[in-house]
Amino acid sequence: SPPQDSNDDIEDVSLFDADDDVSRRSKKSKIRHPVASFFHLFFRVSAIVVYLLCELLTSSFIACMVTIILLLSCDFWAVKNVTGRLMVGLRWWNQVDDDGRSHWVFEARKVSAQGGKTSSEAESRIFWLGLITCPMIWVIFAFSALFSFKVKWLAVVVMGVVLQGANLYGYIRCKVGSRKNLTSMATSYLGKQFLRQ
Repeated sequence: SPPQDSNDDIEDVSLFDADDDVSRRSKKSKIRHPVASFFHLFFRVSAIVVYLLCELLTSSFIACMVTIILLLSCDFWAVKNVTGRLMVGLRWWNQVDDDGRSHWVFEARKVSAQGGKTSSEAESRIFWLGLITCPMIWVIFAFSALFSFKVKWLAVVVMGVVLQGANLYGYIRCKVGSRKNLTSMATSYLGKQFLRQ
């Protein structure tokens, strides 16, 4: 069952011991974590490429399905536990307490004493671009598989939507805050845009 907003927890914790050292570095748009940036995009793009080229390269549906699901699983773990922490200073997870209630927990890197950001603008753009674009591609694949009656591929595509959509949802909740209702936030934003015009 989906977690309830009333049980949400948010924590503002330091994810690294070297936050002070990082804050002293220049805030230019260079990539500080090239390996994390590479793997942030590698698993998700590889899963999409394998999906697109699978029928051309092999006739084994099982081999393609297993490869795609392994890539999606590696992507889910890497983005949720590693690249989000390094690239934008965010991390989320869901835990179940002793009473069986589900709690969403969000971590955010503490802002440095100078008030400056400790993540690179380039890394932040790479992170959010990959995080938002790839689930949209999987949704397009889902409609394509559904309307072309490729039912066997629908299960693979749904896995792509679910795994990458879960990370997107978790990081959006981290970014905007766990206490805010995303629907009311979107309505408020659209209302402000309407009033400006």
